[in-house]
Amino acid sequence: MREFGLQGLKPRLFWGAYVVAEATTHKALKIGPGMLQWASFGGASRGIYEASNSLSPGRKTPGAGSGRLGRHRAASYQRAKGETLKHKIIIAGSGCAGLTAAIYAARADLQPLVLDGQEPGGQLGLTTMVENFPGFPEGILGPELIKKTREQAERFGAKFKSGAITAVDLSKRPFQITVGKEKLEAEALVIAAGASARMLGLESEKMLLGHGVSTCATCDGYFYRDKEILVVGGGDTAMEEATFLTKFAKRVTIAHRRNEFRATKIMLDRARANPKIAFLMPYVVEEIHDVAKKSVEEVTLRNRETNHTKKITVDGIFVAIGHDPNTKIFHGQIHMDDEGYILTHDGPKASVEGVFAAGDVQDRHYRQAVTAAGSGCMAAIEAERFLETYKE
Repeated sequence: MREFGLQGLKPRLFWGAYVVAEATTHKALKIGPGMLQWASFGGASRGIYEASNSLSPGRKTPGAGSGRLGRHRAASYQRAKGETLKHKIIIAGSGCAGLTAAIYAARADLQPLVLDGQEPGGQLGLTTMVENFPGFPEGILGPELIKKTREQAERFGAKFKSGAITAVDLSKRPFQITVGKEKLEAEALVIAAGASARMLGLESEKMLLGHGVSTCATCDGYFYRDKEILVVGGGDTAMEEATFLTKFAKRVTIAHRRNEFRATKIMLDRARANPKIAFLMPYVVEEIHDVAKKSVEEVTLRNRETNHTKKITVDGIFVAIGHDPNTKIFHGQIHMDDEGYILTHDGPKASVEGVFAAGDVQDRHYRQAVTAAGSGCMAAIEAERFLETYKE
């Protein structure tokens, strides 16, 4: 099993009572059918992925089988021998874009391998209620939406592997992809690794993410009707988020660490003209309260010029200091803009034939679950057409 927290914690191994150290020699036991469950450990939300393999007791290697499971076991045995595994298509990322690409690729019988990435489930794994994804009139929890989409991909034969790409060579096909110590080959690659919101770096911020701390006004603004909100940032993103939040909030305060804003004049003028928006400069957030109550109640701010601190009462904090696309591993191999977003043409096609980009790695503007899903669909369809055209 592999478990990860909803508070941005890094993945780590977690074995239940019936799966012990001997599992590494394939002696232990049966691991239940592939599924994603959500449980509570020590008051913190955790996700548990259960492996899809069923290992036979007493065997030193996975048992040979028939159909997909047999092939999967054979693949596991190849990994143990250090052989390079070949795939028609590898999808890097398991958020909305990657999972949608997996569904379409699996239905096209491409037998996709999905790499979970550094943030399994993407941004939705850190989100509470999602109310703007079609098909869920009562809303759905972000992790639950990821769970259902993942199960749908698995139903059609998509396979999943934990970890992120640590090395890659896109200079020729099949593409050479390394995940930790394992080497893989792919005839086509969909990059759907997402973008990570820049954070303030406070421990309280991490603990309260999804409990009053947010990075997406469009996603969570509705929950702050008639509330006091603090927006942190000084660029166009901060002005846009603050202006949007005034549709719901009683009052929005923008805290910025400088006396000058980086926002464009039109965005800044629009925010300044809004009677619901106030400004605090040059202030930085020192602490967010109250972690013990699992809710945002007030914030400690420090003036960078005088070092004077003060507390203000707020119901929610929106961190709007930008995003970083998770594309560093691909730098120098495909075309990107100055901020690392992948440049595409004819839909999801990257500058290298056979490489496709979906979701936030190529979308600096919308960054929504539904647009990510749409681009994942496009990437898989184009990948299928590419493989059909260039198959040997």
